[in-house]
Amino acid sequence: MKPVVRSLLETDLYKFTMWQALLHSHPGATGEYEFRCRNEPAYPLAELKDDIERELDHLCSMMFTEDEVAYLRGLRFIKSDFADFLTLFRFQRKFIEVTVDGPHLRIRAAGPLVHVMGFEIFVLYIVNELYFRRFDGQAAITEARVRLQQKIDELRAFGEEPARANPFEFFDFGVRRRFSGEWHDEVVQTMARELPQYFKGTSNVYLAYKFKMTPIGTMAHEYLQAHQAFGTRLRDFQKSALEDWVQEYRGDLGTALTDVVGMDAFLSDFDLYFAKLFDGLRHDSGDPILWGEKALAHYVKLRIDARTKRLVFSDALTVPKALNLYRHFADRVMTGFGIGTKLTNDTPYPALNIVMKLTRCNGQPVAKLSDEPSKAQSTDTTFIAYLRQVFNHPA
Repeated sequence: MKPVVRSLLETDLYKFTMWQALLHSHPGATGEYEFRCRNEPAYPLAELKDDIERELDHLCSMMFTEDEVAYLRGLRFIKSDFADFLTLFRFQRKFIEVTVDGPHLRIRAAGPLVHVMGFEIFVLYIVNELYFRRFDGQAAITEARVRLQQKIDELRAFGEEPARANPFEFFDFGVRRRFSGEWHDEVVQTMARELPQYFKGTSNVYLAYKFKMTPIGTMAHEYLQAHQAFGTRLRDFQKSALEDWVQEYRGDLGTALTDVVGMDAFLSDFDLYFAKLFDGLRHDSGDPILWGEKALAHYVKLRIDARTKRLVFSDALTVPKALNLYRHFADRVMTGFGIGTKLTNDTPYPALNIVMKLTRCNGQPVAKLSDEPSKAQSTDTTFIAYLRQVFNHPA
C-alpha cells in the first residue's frame, strides 16, 4: 500500500508557526505528547499497531525538498534561519513509541520540543487513514460526493440571502481527521472551483503549495500550554505566550486562541495592549454564541471598534452551523470559519475523535481546561486542580 504521508509539508500551518516561535524563544525545551481516542471505534485501534509502526518508519525517513523549503521561505512570516533548520530536519524514530493496552492504542512522543511537536498531525491522519482503509472505500467516497454536493448547494442557496456588513468566508481545517489524502485533494479542489467567493484557503500547507491556495493558521493549545512550564508565574502564562508571539511575528498571524483555561480567564489577560495588537480571536470550545458575545462585549469595554476585528470559529463546525453563526455576528464583526471533519470525512462511517496532546513540558505537567468539559486535557489531577484554583475555573 502507498504510504499515508506524502510530504512533510502536509500538516497544519500552525505547526510551522508555533515551531518557529518556540525554536527562537525556547530551543532547549522538552515535551511529551500522548495519543487519545475520545469515542468508541468500530474495531480496536490496537489492531493498527504494526501498520502504524511502518508508517512512522516511513515518516522518519523523509526530509523537506528544496522546492518545499523555497515555498515556506516565500511566506513572509517564515524567517530564513527557520527555513535553514528545515533543510536539515528529520523526524527521529527514537522519540516516538507505539504500544497497546488491550484494545487501546497508545502512542507517546517525548524528547526535545522542537523535534517532537511536529509528530501530532502526522500521527492523527496516519491512524485515521489506516482505520478507514478497512472499510468500503468506494461506497464511502460515493456517499461523500453526494454530501459534498449538498454543502455546495446549501452555500449557493445562502448566496441568495441579503448581503450583510461582512462576507462569509470559510477554510479547510480537516487534515488531521480526513478520510484519505486523495479525498482531501478532491474536497479542496472542488470547493475552490465551485465556491471561490466563500472558500478562502486550507490549513494543509502541502495542499496550499500544491494547488496555489492561501495557507491558514496561527497557534494551537500546545503553544500556550507550553508556557505553563517556561518559568513565568502560572497566573501569567497566557500573557507571556501572547507577548512572545507578538515579538516573533510583529503583526502577522494575529488570531489568538482563547480556550486553554477558558474564555473568562483569557479575557482577563487580553487587555487593551493585546486587543490592539491581535486582529482577532479563535473559538474552539464551549457555546460559540456565548463566546462571541463575550468577545464583542470585551471590545466594547476596551473602546475598540469590533468591526475592525475578526472572530474565527473552528469547533466541530458543519456548514449549517457556520452559516447560523455568520448570520448572528456578520453585521457586527468580521468572521471566519474553519471546517474540519465534516468537510474532509463526511461519509457513512462514523469519524474517529482522536487527539494527540502535549501533557508535559520541561518535566512539568501542563493542561488545558477548555470551556467544554470533554475537551479538558491533563494526566495530572493535582496540577489541573491547581490550575483551576489559580484561574478560578469551574470544576
